Amino acid sequence: MKLNKTIYKEARNYPEKIVQFGEGNFLRAFADWTIDKMNKEANFNSGVVVIQPLQGGLIDKLNDQDGLYTLYLNGIKDGEVVSEHAVIDCVTRGINTYTNYDEYLAVAENPELRFMISNTTEAGITYNEQDRLEDRPQASFPGKLTALLYHRFKTFNGSKDKGLVFIPCELIEKNGEKLKETVLKLAALWNLENDFKVWIDEANTFCNSLVDRIVPGYPKERMEEIRQELGYDDDLVVEGEPFHLWVIEGPAWVKEAFPAHKVGLNVLVVDDMTPYRTRKVRILNGAHTSMVPVAYLYGIDTVRESVEDSVVGQFIKETIFEEIIPTLDLPREELDGFANDVLDRFRNPFIKHQLMSISLNSMSKFETRVLPSILEYENRKGELPKKLTFSLAALIAFYKGERNGEKIALTDDAAILEQYKTLWKAYEGKEDQLKHIVTTILSNEKIWKMDLNQISGLTDMVTNYLSKIQEHGVKNVLQRMMK
Repeated sequence: MKLNKTIYKEARNYPEKIVQFGEGNFLRAFADWTIDKMNKEANFNSGVVVIQPLQGGLIDKLNDQDGLYTLYLNGIKDGEVVSEHAVIDCVTRGINTYTNYDEYLAVAENPELRFMISNTTEAGITYNEQDRLEDRPQASFPGKLTALLYHRFKTFNGSKDKGLVFIPCELIEKNGEKLKETVLKLAALWNLENDFKVWIDEANTFCNSLVDRIVPGYPKERMEEIRQELGYDDDLVVEGEPFHLWVIEGPAWVKEAFPAHKVGLNVLVVDDMTPYRTRKVRILNGAHTSMVPVAYLYGIDTVRESVEDSVVGQFIKETIFEEIIPTLDLPREELDGFANDVLDRFRNPFIKHQLMSISLNSMSKFETRVLPSILEYENRKGELPKKLTFSLAALIAFYKGERNGEKIALTDDAAILEQYKTLWKAYEGKEDQLKHIVTTILSNEKIWKMDLNQISGLTDMVTNYLSKIQEHGVKNVLQRMMK
């Protein structure tokens, strides 16, 4: 028995006010869940018409189920293990632009349309100069969107009250600005009238946004158990964690137009999202990246085990609260709350996050996610943060490529791997050779965008830690350090 509106009698019908590009797990477990909550608890009364941006996708399955699907939220919330599920009913229908282009364009003719939401991956918001207005459809997402907006502009004779609010969710900086810029570039490429460009600029609101929720996706290994529990077949079950954060950078009136705050959701409308982006990159991503070499060389394989280990867990906590948070500019209470949520997320028993999967391109990740905390800490306190510096030493040891005699499958830029290989091959256990390794790595401006040997005391501290790691191993050094 398949989930649809015949068997799920509680499903409501909402007027289509939102067009959504992307039908994948993330938007269904995040944006549509938010809309569903607002519909049920704040009378938002908005249906979502979903556009499949690529030729292949889930639209047929979505239409077979009348837009319905079950969302499981599994994880730790306020220190307690939670597992809950609900049917999401805000999706009205799905459209494949490759087979139903006219139906797609007709979406623009709906006077009630108010919002556009998208997640077309980091590569989705790109300018494709091969796109043409007459294509059915255009290859790129901005191409399809520009054609839709031009049709709306024509349908309503450029009426200023028919513009939309754009909230893209792609994980790129300034995603809203980039989308607007790409639409205007396509309008110029297609020689569309100037009035259309003015309408894009004045009648529409492009917000930047930052999204955060881990969505492991379709839980295929548990599907039989889920089918038994639900009593119906659902080909679109999706699983996510309870934590969610959506920071929308836009005018204050967006908060009332998109009233997620009324249902207690962690959705913020702000005039500058930079501090929130910095908070996420430094605390969440920074903790991940600084944890990997330390925990892995300690003998641990997953994020959860790392946080729950008495020694490594303490190291991670102190790194966040004593060395990362003091470098950030948001209120301390807010930063502490976010950090505690991050630790809950790391402990999630439903997600097995392998340290080796986070280790991909660790050198460039360390530069963007961890180095700014080291530099800012030194700038504010006049001394180096010991744990983050230890993590840098452990990173250099990690790139030796072995743990307890077993090879580590390092994945990084070929030139970086080659440099490490040469340096470690020449190492014969002498102190001055270790210092040479550290000095060479820290001076690589391709990685760090600067010579880190210029930072007072860093070379010596990293060399000292690396020497101890070589002699005693990360486990012994860390156990002594955390006493």
